[in-house]
Amino acid sequence: MKRKVGIIGGGAAGMMAAITAARQGAEVTVLEGNDRVGRKILSTGNGKCNLGNRKLDLEEYYTGNSRRLEECLKRFGTEDTVSFFQGIGLMLKEKNGYLYPACEQASAVLDVLRFELSALGIKVANGCKVGRILPGPEGGQIRVESGDETYSFDCVVVACGGAAAPRTGSDGSGFRLAEQIGHKLVPSVPALVQLRCSEPYLKAISGIRADAAVRVWDNGRCIANERGELQLTDYGISGIPVFQLSRQVNYILRRQREVEITVDFLPDYGREEYEALQAGRKLLQNDRTVEAFFTGMLHKKLMLQFMKMAGLKPGEPVEKADASALDKVYRLCREWRVHVNGHNSYDNAQVCAGGVPLDQLTEDLESLMAPGVFFAGEILDVDGKCGGYNLQWAWTSGYLAGKAAADGNQIPRCKQRGI
Repeated sequence: MKRKVGIIGGGAAGMMAAITAARQGAEVTVLEGNDRVGRKILSTGNGKCNLGNRKLDLEEYYTGNSRRLEECLKRFGTEDTVSFFQGIGLMLKEKNGYLYPACEQASAVLDVLRFELSALGIKVANGCKVGRILPGPEGGQIRVESGDETYSFDCVVVACGGAAAPRTGSDGSGFRLAEQIGHKLVPSVPALVQLRCSEPYLKAISGIRADAAVRVWDNGRCIANERGELQLTDYGISGIPVFQLSRQVNYILRRQREVEITVDFLPDYGREEYEALQAGRKLLQNDRTVEAFFTGMLHKKLMLQFMKMAGLKPGEPVEKADASALDKVYRLCREWRVHVNGHNSYDNAQVCAGGVPLDQLTEDLESLMAPGVFFAGEILDVDGKCGGYNLQWAWTSGYLAGKAAADGNQIPRCKQRGI
């Protein structure tokens, strides 16, 4: 008889798990809380869906078990993702290693997945919000409760997301399901999200975009840095470098500590080059105002704010200006400091950090607490940087969990425990 596999969640990981399990010969049912599958896919990559990356290594991910993550990515990596999507009809294109559908439409990715679900005869129950998983004895049926409905499966894959972008269905319900069956979770925080700062003058410089090097400081030590286009907002900072650093920042904030961030708006200048730049600009001092003297370095609004912070008046003659104040403006260009005291909510986050630890699962992503229950996707304690890494993890974990759930030949549980 065909093995009955239930997939809780019809997002990227859930659809991959369902397709993989069906191809293994299982009878598959997807239980999706929304009125349709794959809503979150439509918003990825600004609507273009960056579905993978040629540069696939551990440095692009955060997890509590790097060895296990590395093993998973070796079993289903970027080339496997390419083959999978080409095999279901999606043409791909590559930009600096980033993989997109050739048409640059996230809807095309969702469509080919939906068509494959249909072609394989996979049942999809939309509007089905799961409230409880009731594992039976090892090898027995697993019951899944959704409202007044109860489903029975041989295996279940929990792939209903984390807590980021709850409007798409990732409302944290998967975390509750995991805790019900005995898992102790890594605390979750928003990741790939904007940061809020305490500086009162941010509205005066909001809207500015600039290439910058951004560094995070904790107790006087630089713990992380990124470079890219920084965006200044009326409440704080945003842009790719901020998204990449937000995970570390938010875990520090969770410990109720304010975080200091420094920004270098001239990252291409070394120390000697910058000193030479300052010396050369002294030739512009004659008959110029302070504002005119600094014009041409950075965005006008930013330079005016730095002059104000240094105690300079834009209209005063630069020759009469205090030399130490002029030096402070130069320092602010290289080391502008802001203090992060919060972050935007899960509504604005692309992913969330934390979740079910890989240590509590087998190599096939089966629960060590509940036989026959597998996990895939964002619900796990794995999150990546911008660039297709989170979707790659969805494809990887969905494939591994779906395959093992369907074929029943997963690595023996006693081996996972080191017995």
